[in-house]
Amino acid sequence: MNDNHNRNHNRDSRPLFEVRGVSYSYGGRVLALDNVSLNIWPGERVAILGSNGSGKSTLLKLLDGLYFPSQGEVCAFGRPLSEATFEDEGFAFDFRRRVSLIFQDADVQLFSPTVWDEVAFAPLQLGLARDEVTARTQAALSALDITRLRERTPYQLSGGEKRKVAIASALSLGPEVWLMDEPTTSLDPRSQSWLVDFIIQEGEVGHTVVTATQDLSIVPDIADRVLVFSEDHRLVAEGTPSAILADRDLLLRCNLIHEHRHRHPGLEHTHLHAHSGDHAHE
Repeated sequence: MNDNHNRNHNRDSRPLFEVRGVSYSYGGRVLALDNVSLNIWPGERVAILGSNGSGKSTLLKLLDGLYFPSQGEVCAFGRPLSEATFEDEGFAFDFRRRVSLIFQDADVQLFSPTVWDEVAFAPLQLGLARDEVTARTQAALSALDITRLRERTPYQLSGGEKRKVAIASALSLGPEVWLMDEPTTSLDPRSQSWLVDFIIQEGEVGHTVVTATQDLSIVPDIADRVLVFSEDHRLVAEGTPSAILADRDLLLRCNLIHEHRHRHPGLEHTHLHAHSGDHAHE
């Protein structure tokens, strides 16, 4: 665990997010999370691992205040996240400025007629002066190297370009916390590399980044700590990236890697493969 992570623990005695005995069911019938408890600390980079349907995306939406627990409690910045809390306009305004969720499907987030309008939308909602909105929008487009796309329609962009626009629209708010849901999905190798670099840079400036992913190859670069969810929607392990990734039994049990059987003339053997990223033969 890096020095920055340890310094944050010493400086901030209270977690940024506190999840206490949280369960969540869709429609009261389909279980997504089962009695989950965890902390996220200021300035920490956390990877959440789990197979499809394990509850990773649901957890991010609970942390973002889009969903509220069926049981238990989620707190952020020392206050419970609930419908009643978000009725406090001051808290809701501050929370939405400080915390940004990047969805797995960028199309869910993009709705404006041009890239410029998309990135300018959030600072406009803050009621900022026009000059400030323009400055923030230009800075975000420049930071992600997409100024050339400013007049383009978002739905006409490539997957990697859409992801950058979605991140730029959040970056224009200057969030302290990034919640990222399967951010490398459907990205080409260059865009994946850029995204990993972005997460590293956000960590270096002390921002909190929580990334839900099945892509084990990026975990050592993007995380100080790893949380692992099982297919029965429970938090079953946490530790450093090196410790978690070395635990093959855990990864197999949680359906994050699989054994793939190969046949050659006179020989049959197995390799372990991750479910996303490159297949590395052991």
